[in-house]
Amino acid sequence: MADSPAAVVRTPKSEATRTLIVETALRLFQENGYDKTTMRAIAKEAGVSVGNAYYYFSSKEQLVQGFYDRITQLHDEACADVLTSEKDFAKRLRAVLLAWLSVAAPYHEFGRQFFVNAADPDSPLSPFSTESSPARDAQIALFRRVLEGSTAKVDPDLRPELPELLWLYEMGVVLFWVHDRSPDCRRTRMLVDRTVPLLDRVIGLSRLRLLRPVTREIVQLIGDLTRPEA
Repeated sequence: MADSPAAVVRTPKSEATRTLIVETALRLFQENGYDKTTMRAIAKEAGVSVGNAYYYFSSKEQLVQGFYDRITQLHDEACADVLTSEKDFAKRLRAVLLAWLSVAAPYHEFGRQFFVNAADPDSPLSPFSTESSPARDAQIALFRRVLEGSTAKVDPDLRPELPELLWLYEMGVVLFWVHDRSPDCRRTRMLVDRTVPLLDRVIGLSRLRLLRPVTREIVQLIGDLTRPEA
């Protein structure tokens, strides 16, 4: 058995096995609930040995991290065309958020299953946890590409912080999506359609001299909140 899933050599075959285990786990989580689903049941349903399942994922929590990684990869691929062809910031941001909703749509019911665990700030399933940092960093990097490849004019002091702020905005959209029971999550799509233009305007206004003190306060607040405590 490998020391950790990170030690597994990534080959097409191993990636296919990882994906099979993750997708099997997600289905069982939906059918039986997260807490009632065991690694043994996941391995049996996926047609692999328990040892092989633990070779790739040392725990159920790491399986969820595998889901985060998978969604992040699919989301990045789904955004490739618009980030290449579109320069308008609002259109880029809207397309990226709607792409996430499309990619995540098959897992909407799973969102309800794991939300209670993910909402615990001490849980490794939290999007803010150390364990979730690879997927989180990848999403922030995606929003950095949304900004840097656009024609958006942003206050220079705000620009470095904006990708992380956009990720936090996305987390708000995801939370709304988890609770959305409208057909095809129409209300979440409406939320994106209505709030992206507002964000675009606020970001544009950040360059105005009158609002720069407010921008500085926002940047200072972000720094204070994210700086490690002594």
